[in-house]
Amino acid sequence: MEITDEIIAQNKVERFVSRFESSYRLLACHAALPLVLTPELVNYLRVQFLKSEGVPWIAEADLLLSDLCRPVGYELYVMDEAGRAYLLNQLEQDGRFGEKRIREIAHLLLNYVNHLAKTNPFLGKKDIQTQKWGAMLYLDTEQTVREIATAINESIINKAEISRLYKITEDFKQQIDKSQTAKPDRFQDLLKYAQVVNDLLRKPEIVKTEAITSSYQIAGNNLTVPESLVNSSIKTFKVATIEIKETHIEIKETHIFDFTIATLERQLGKGKQKEWVINRQQSQAEGIIEVLGAGIELEMIKIPTGTFSMGAPDKELNSNNSERPQHKVTVPSFYMGRYPITQAQWKLVAELPQVNKQLDPDPSRFKGTNRPVESVFWYDAVEFCSRLSQYTGRTYRLPSEAEWEYACRAGTTTPFHFGETITADLANYDGRNAYGQGPKGVYREETTEVGSFGVANNFGLYDMHGNVREWCLDDWHDKYTDAPVDGSALFNDANLHNGSRYAVLRGGSWVSNPGFCRSAYRDYSYRVGRDLYADIGFRVVCVVGRTL
Repeated sequence: MEITDEIIAQNKVERFVSRFESSYRLLACHAALPLVLTPELVNYLRVQFLKSEGVPWIAEADLLLSDLCRPVGYELYVMDEAGRAYLLNQLEQDGRFGEKRIREIAHLLLNYVNHLAKTNPFLGKKDIQTQKWGAMLYLDTEQTVREIATAINESIINKAEISRLYKITEDFKQQIDKSQTAKPDRFQDLLKYAQVVNDLLRKPEIVKTEAITSSYQIAGNNLTVPESLVNSSIKTFKVATIEIKETHIEIKETHIFDFTIATLERQLGKGKQKEWVINRQQSQAEGIIEVLGAGIELEMIKIPTGTFSMGAPDKELNSNNSERPQHKVTVPSFYMGRYPITQAQWKLVAELPQVNKQLDPDPSRFKGTNRPVESVFWYDAVEFCSRLSQYTGRTYRLPSEAEWEYACRAGTTTPFHFGETITADLANYDGRNAYGQGPKGVYREETTEVGSFGVANNFGLYDMHGNVREWCLDDWHDKYTDAPVDGSALFNDANLHNGSRYAVLRGGSWVSNPGFCRSAYRDYSYRVGRDLYADIGFRVVCVVGRTL
């Protein structure tokens, strides 16, 4: 029997219900319509629709912390598409509720989204709009399709936004099919139009002439692909085409990574003294695996779009003025390395054709194929990204400082993604020193294999605190005055191969005191110099539609 997404979703739901009680199924079904869940929204759904069904209040937390949901930001959770479709189908087939209940949930969701827009700083305007569209599909499909088509036309040369909108049209297809107001033929034209525009921006060589010259009937409007987009895409394709002979790059698309999240909490122990306890829970994240060859893979985690407070508050222990002023930054979605670049990955890429400079294939002090590469300058890391990009055909680079901190925090606002403190049981740093009231531990005096502690943050990233300091793209500035608020790097293009002496480092290392491993901590070093440090490495990001 073929194992389909629907079967996997069914097994997850049944496992969740059997772990608790049958009433939990009702809460999961009602929570399946919103694209993004918050604890407040789940409570709202239970109170409004399920008080008479005997669903206990604790079911709200049990649902959000189960494997049906995964965190994507501070108090923000999502279900995967297959799970949502399965649960909505169950709700529709339930004689007590049916399509009428789905429309009632959609009405409630619209009102809640308007409230969310005013009260939740972690959801941007685009996220709010997407939530509204998800509800409107069940109430006014024609208007929803028209608004999405308009958004596509208004973003016609923005690759990242077009990719986002195209993903939305794909995600909404199942919802459209479930809606009584759906007109599948009209929605198919929207899907086709979005795909043509997306392909012209990303892979113009695969787009057929017929698709470019066709007209698309969408919600009463006749749309054609703008000539300016066609000309721009063809020109870009001709200029950017690179022939790489005898090279085969395999991409395993949309891989689901399982991982363990750890948080530190203080609880009463023996003798009524408070002890630090590590709480673990399972989670999943979407990403890609790029097979580089020779048994070496590069695992990349998809980081969702979001807004966060960058920097440290005045009262954060060990913080300093270079981490201030705190400011809101909205970061578009991107992919980030699940781990720092390893010595095995470095060696493979170092043997690829040179782009701008030579690379030492074995620079690290602490040897080990699965240890992070270290003792590399910023320009070495940039050369690595250039070679990797040329080899794979994807755009790889160092993360911006904002991308790095956003990815490290993964929705948290505490000094560490583990919580208020850190322990050497979860990260590699100088554990002889404690952070605040936290515990002391061991000092390993060297790097450790990436991911060896077995715990990740909410996004699924490992070793964000300690092990090696990580290069960022940004030029060093001693405070955040005039810092970008769109997730881009504060960086002068002229510095890519020569220029500013200092670049930003993040994350702390095996030799660092715990305060230097905080999410907000900023450090810097020479981009190139005489001394190589055995605690400096990096991880890469892969982006769609932007390079800085």
